[in-house]
Amino acid sequence: MNHLIILPILVPLLVGALLLVLPSHERLKRTLSLFATLALVPVALLLVQQADGGRLGVYALGDWRPPFGIVLMLDRLNALLLLTAAVLGSAVVLYALRGDDRRGPRFHALLQFQLLGINGSFLTGDLFNLFVFFEILLIASYALLLYGRSAERVRAGLHYVILNLTGSALFLIALGLIYGISGTLNMADLSARAAATTGDRVPLLAAAGLLLLLVFSLKAALLPLYFWLPRAYASASAPVAALFAIMTKVGIYAILRVCTLIFGDEAGELANLAQAWLWPMALATVVLGAIGALAARNLQGLLAYLVVVSAGTLLAAVAIGTPEAHAAALYYLLHSTWVAGGLFLLADLIARQRGSRGATLVPGPALEHPALLATLFFFGAVAVVGLPPLSGFLGKLLLLRASPSVILWTVLLFGGFAALIAMSRAGSMLFWRVGTSSLDSAELDYGRVAATILLLACALLLVVLAAPVLEYTSATAAQLHDVASYRSIIQEIRP
Repeated sequence: MNHLIILPILVPLLVGALLLVLPSHERLKRTLSLFATLALVPVALLLVQQADGGRLGVYALGDWRPPFGIVLMLDRLNALLLLTAAVLGSAVVLYALRGDDRRGPRFHALLQFQLLGINGSFLTGDLFNLFVFFEILLIASYALLLYGRSAERVRAGLHYVILNLTGSALFLIALGLIYGISGTLNMADLSARAAATTGDRVPLLAAAGLLLLLVFSLKAALLPLYFWLPRAYASASAPVAALFAIMTKVGIYAILRVCTLIFGDEAGELANLAQAWLWPMALATVVLGAIGALAARNLQGLLAYLVVVSAGTLLAAVAIGTPEAHAAALYYLLHSTWVAGGLFLLADLIARQRGSRGATLVPGPALEHPALLATLFFFGAVAVVGLPPLSGFLGKLLLLRASPSVILWTVLLFGGFAALIAMSRAGSMLFWRVGTSSLDSAELDYGRVAATILLLACALLLVVLAAPVLEYTSATAAQLHDVASYRSIIQEIRP
């Protein structure tokens, strides 16, 4: 049995628990957190290399076999997402080490548990443990969102907690219904049983599947369930908001996994169960997210709405349902996660030089380091809007090529144009409409700048490495649509 698969779960679990019981030794805790997070990058690279061989990996914890054991599954999709989370988490830790982790207790322990929940959600092979890992990442995110104890964070956190607790209750109801009908929650096993479902059980299983879609749409911030996201992301501290850039991708991953493996083309009477719902929801999410970006009053709020736009864009590609659309979506997912994370960090760098004005889009004092910050802002804006030559342009071009729909072309172009206007307005307000003098208290920490550049540079790296990345995402999409391989691997490990 290949034990490498469990390391992305085991490392943050053990380090997070250790950080909780260690005495108050700041340097030791910071060192442990940094090395544990950085270690996830080579582990994820090894898993990507292993998954690229094409064979599905299955890890049965304690050697307990399905249907009773906890099963982890490795394929190209979750290996790619593990790498995405590891790179994002590393930049977040590097940024937080420059002082943001001192705003409250247990930051690094909570960060490790957040990564544990994210990695576990990607790796798990059954729906119940997907619920368990969802709860781990959500509980950690509740505390991280409130980190710093500002009144705005408490208000945003209250909405976030209530909505997600409601979603968790609905998730449990859906799981109970699915298990009662099919007798299993293993996703590969459930795929075969869903396809064989007939008679009066079909509408019950369909209702459970749509309930899952509702829960995952809440996590992915789809219309009409995205209203919690802009306020929560805009009020969070910079490292937390950057880490949250991958939170919506966990919901998108769950929708993609369930819609291809369980309710895909080979699901019999339940085939493509969610497609009729996903398509209009995704397009409406892009439109309203773009309008929200135009109306945003501060840079963090603008970026939060652009996260909503990216979520809608990804779900539109999922709804198209073709391997080409899914391959394009995965490339765009990498781009949107890393660039959004970098922009949240950059917003904090800018806010630190504007005193009480922060990142509010009103005239303020001159920046202490305008050339550096304006260059980074311009680079990030080009990437997030989708202008050439950076990865945002290539990702949107691939999405448009994968769909002949005039509606999708219109919506994506409108979203990009709205983002261009919103970012141009923000840039002119932050860098041009300024006073003649800067604040004596303005600061620019080059450790924070390095972490920000690390994420924003990924927009260029994805273009330089476009050929191998697109080859990998195309193979990933083809593997996702090969449902028979997932069903057969479960049969191989049954007792």
